Amino acid sequence: MPAGSTSAAERMPDVFDIYTIIFLALAVFIFLRLRSVLGQRTGRERPPYDPYSARDAVRSPAADKVVTLPPRPAETSPRPAEAGPAPAAERWKDIAESGSAVAAGLDAIAGADPDFDAKHFITGARTAYEMIVTAFAGGDRRQLRNLLSREVFDGFDAAITERERRSETVETRFVSIDASTITAAELRNRSTAQITIRFVSKLVSATRDRAGTVIDGSAEKVTDVTDVWTFARDIASRDPNWKVIATEAGQ
Repeated sequence: MPAGSTSAAERMPDVFDIYTIIFLALAVFIFLRLRSVLGQRTGRERPPYDPYSARDAVRSPAADKVVTLPPRPAETSPRPAEAGPAPAAERWKDIAESGSAVAAGLDAIAGADPDFDAKHFITGARTAYEMIVTAFAGGDRRQLRNLLSREVFDGFDAAITERERRSETVETRFVSIDASTITAAELRNRSTAQITIRFVSKLVSATRDRAGTVIDGSAEKVTDVTDVWTFARDIASRDPNWKVIATEAGQ
């Protein structure tokens, strides 16, 4: 081999050392960059955010304000004492006069049925009244059977049957219920509540024959109607529904 020349084998260690140094420097540089971006783990890091953890938090990380925790059962604030029964003069205010027979009857019903609410009853009775009148006009026996006692249903059913025999139809439209006043209330046999209501309403009603001619009432005229209906319910039963047990035209 000529003097002054260097073989490839002799140059390899130098090349290897240069590349090793470059790669080591690059690795150190990458490590330092990652360290600056990700930071160091010290064992005190916050856990990943848990959306359900807010209900157990004591302080808000954002504003460091105290968050009220829901009280435990043992720490629940005591409930305020329930108000006693309303004075006799106010119990049936706007429903019945104090000392009247109606008030005494409502007292008896409420005494046997603590869930009884006279105002709620009147609201339900008004709805039932409109439903029954409309169902009778339309011959809806199924609806009537659910709202009437057996005896009253039989009377309505007979009237519908006779109307169908003559091929007559009835059109009834409610305009308003102007008044619904309790005129009687009593508790019979300690378990049967009965309440009578006088309804004053306005409606449009017309009866047509098979040819479509109006033979009773008017298809346009508004008529004032007064009905007195009695509702009853067995308060010993789990069935909360009241049924109509008597109907009559009022004055």
